[in-house]
Amino acid sequence: MRKQHRKEKVSHLIYRLFFIFLGAFIAAVSIELLLMPNNIIDGGIIGISLMVDYVFADRIAFLNFAVVVVLLNLPFMYFGYKQIGKTFMLSTLFGVLSLAIMERILHPFEPFTTEPILATVFGGLLLGAGVGLVIRHGGSLDGTEILGILLTKRLPFSVGEFVMFFNVFIFIIAGFVFGIEQAMYSVIAYYVAFKMIDAVIQGLDETKAVLIVTDYYDEVSEAILHRLGRGTTKLKGKGGYTDAEKEVIYVVITRLEVMKLKSIIQEIDPNAFITIMNTQETKGAKFKSAIH
Repeated sequence: MRKQHRKEKVSHLIYRLFFIFLGAFIAAVSIELLLMPNNIIDGGIIGISLMVDYVFADRIAFLNFAVVVVLLNLPFMYFGYKQIGKTFMLSTLFGVLSLAIMERILHPFEPFTTEPILATVFGGLLLGAGVGLVIRHGGSLDGTEILGILLTKRLPFSVGEFVMFFNVFIFIIAGFVFGIEQAMYSVIAYYVAFKMIDAVIQGLDETKAVLIVTDYYDEVSEAILHRLGRGTTKLKGKGGYTDAEKEVIYVVITRLEVMKLKSIIQEIDPNAFITIMNTQETKGAKFKSAIH
């Protein structure tokens, strides 16, 4: 029997829209009060919109950032609806319209700084925080990745590779429009924003997933539970060379607990095989309560 799709609760919808709006507002502050006054751009559709605003806004009144960023994103919203769904499309539309409206409201305000380095770093941080909030709550402010998803089905590139090539092309054009120095600042701002987006989407509570292959499963598992307060999961494994049955411990810890976990394992089984992996997100009341 096919599972029926459950409609999103109004309270959760309001919660999501609030953070999408907040993210769009933060991005607009970055664009209007830090990046744009210093001729520094981001990658993707936002970068193209900033260049169009710089070249045409004084000549053609309606070709400003707010109008261009909406017009350029509209086709990608349509394809996003086809590829990802209605909720994503509507969330993206709300986010992009919020960005455009807030940018126009902030336009008359004086910039925070005209120092390029400060504008680059803090502009990148704020832009990344804003875009990250929007993505984390189900929307987008830039259709570049949607275009990448569509084109990479026909081209021998990954989405990440396409986005990188696309942005390199934009920064080369920025070198001609703004000058080489401003293009270099723009690359730095894009990198800072990219890292900040990851931090916001993944969260600041970085966790590690650990796999432990040991002949002392019960002792190690019990020590982890009592000395770290972490529950473990038993996985069944088999040696590739010996074909012998192995018990593998799986546990999720915070980065601050890595050294203590290693110490516990070393005490019990110095020959244990340990693999530590980064995790993007960890959910579960038991895990959170163990941290606090």
